[in-house]
Amino acid sequence: MKHDATAYAVGGNFTAASPRLFIPVDTSNYYGSSGWMKRTFDIVFASLMLLVAGPLMLVIALLVKKSSPGPVMFIQERLGRDGTPFRFYKFRSMNHNSDDAIHREFAAMFISGDDDACSANSSGEKVFKLKRDPRITAIGAFLRKTSLDELPQLLNILKGEMTLVGPRPPIAYEIENYQPWHMERLKAVPGLTGLWQVSGRSSVSFDEMVRLDIRYINEWSLWKDIVIMAKTLPVVLKGTGGY
Repeated sequence: MKHDATAYAVGGNFTAASPRLFIPVDTSNYYGSSGWMKRTFDIVFASLMLLVAGPLMLVIALLVKKSSPGPVMFIQERLGRDGTPFRFYKFRSMNHNSDDAIHREFAAMFISGDDDACSANSSGEKVFKLKRDPRITAIGAFLRKTSLDELPQLLNILKGEMTLVGPRPPIAYEIENYQPWHMERLKAVPGLTGLWQVSGRSSVSFDEMVRLDIRYINEWSLWKDIVIMAKTLPVVLKGTGGY
């Protein structure tokens, strides 16, 4: 059954006080008899991507190392399936040992739906994106805009901590601001890309992002993963950075 992204709430507005309106996650198909196909696809595709992108990743590593003091890799604890913590890899795009207070504040506003988390893009459209983050390095801004900073997560995929397509993994302090229904998105293995990234990305509110995550899990098929992967490339090339 196909659901519209807004079908998880009446009038598009959902609150924890209205559980009867909530369509919960059903992972019977996602982890069922066909689930092995998703893992096989992850291993094959991630391995090929590492082989192809290896030289590019070496260049990026050299640029990051030369651009500012600190390690090449940014390793952060994120939450995977059922809230299990794991070491999440990215190319470092911020100054080393930057204070995370600015992101904590933004995350709390974004998750709660506070309009102060919004800014406007060049077309005047509302986007949910951190405004003027002083922690970002010059090369880091480029890496984030092109999503090249995410390439090391191919290692997370090979380790089984992530998948190619799925909900993005949250930071532990982010779920402190979750409503109970938001936790449903943690029932799936987190992904490198997902339905959110190809459905508006930073122009989508947090509640809508969770609805898209739920929709993806409930309607999962290998073919839909392939379609989302194919749609991700134009989004990356366009450089529409996300949360």
